[in-house]
Amino acid sequence: MINILIADDSAFMRKVLSDLFTRQPDFNVVGVAINGKDAIDKVLRYKPDLLTMDINMPIMDGLLALKVIMEECPLPVIMFSSLTKEGADATVMALGLGAVDFISKTSGAISRIDTIEEDILGKCRAAVKVNLNMSIESRNKILLKKRELPAVETQNPEKIERPYPMGKPVAMVNSAIQISKKTMEAAPAPVTTIFERGADKLVAIGTSTGGPRALQNVITRLPKNMPCGVVIVQHMPPGFTRSLAERLDTISQISVKEAEDQEIIEAGHVYIAPGNYHMVVQKKGMSKVILLNQDPPLASHRPAVDVLFDSVAPFGRQVVSVILTGMGSDGSQGMKKIKAAGGYIIAEDESTAVVYGMPKAVVDLGIADKVLPLQHVAEAIIDAVKK
Repeated sequence: MINILIADDSAFMRKVLSDLFTRQPDFNVVGVAINGKDAIDKVLRYKPDLLTMDINMPIMDGLLALKVIMEECPLPVIMFSSLTKEGADATVMALGLGAVDFISKTSGAISRIDTIEEDILGKCRAAVKVNLNMSIESRNKILLKKRELPAVETQNPEKIERPYPMGKPVAMVNSAIQISKKTMEAAPAPVTTIFERGADKLVAIGTSTGGPRALQNVITRLPKNMPCGVVIVQHMPPGFTRSLAERLDTISQISVKEAEDQEIIEAGHVYIAPGNYHMVVQKKGMSKVILLNQDPPLASHRPAVDVLFDSVAPFGRQVVSVILTGMGSDGSQGMKKIKAAGGYIIAEDESTAVVYGMPKAVVDLGIADKVLPLQHVAEAIIDAVKK
């Protein structure tokens, strides 16, 4: 039985979600919360297995509540987000703070939940199985340089009432969130290296659940003088991939952007496939060019990792392919083709993967050249590019 707590400022949403989970034989709704502060109090009281939490709530925002929860009483959290640019930006921040996954609302606060019921239930059932210890460790020890929390963000649960009084002005809460954002932006120093070769190489990365945090670990460690380009498929809806690219670009030395159709891949640049578009790479003259399409989803994914990996396999030994945390097996079949063509394969080790699905599929095929904890993946990419 999955004991779940629902946090949303909308009475309608609380009722709809409560009814949805109550109808399921494997869920038990232990309570509902009306804002972030209430969510913290009830997480401490009920110790649920899972929390669903809206990002935009009064008195205390979901982001601020998430940060406190992951410090004081960590548990799997699924965020609910609007489809606005601000909602996408906040969602990417939430994933960096430790949220396992997110669900995008279909139309504002009063959503047609019935159209996304399967998505909600699937993600919630998967969330309680994640490697939560790694999720917390990656946020606290790998992704960030350790800093003391601002005074407003107390680590003592008994003092939560004082820093977050009921009725605190929204501006003050937003200010605290900005402090949290600055704290998050401390990333590991990129590996210092000199490249004497590698201009002909191409790095291709695939990931899904847990990917934003994993990518933050890997991409922030790549130096800006990378002699080749990097292409990434992260399973995400439209809009969210752009926010992810913008965030990674802000905290990385290497340039990061959402990919565009017909774009020439440049050295020292990272290109993330936009949500709802497959991304392929083709050779045009002496250049490698990105092409986007809306061919049918592959195993329900668009973009799909296998579509990208299939397209880069013909580049043979020029390819350095990487598979990171994610549910399912997307990418494994494409990696078989990359391996057969002489490409190099790196898979994330089970010890650090938030969800050991996609890497496991590759490891089980026996085709990985390196199986490494997340914190060593960037260095392995650099070494492979230099060969």
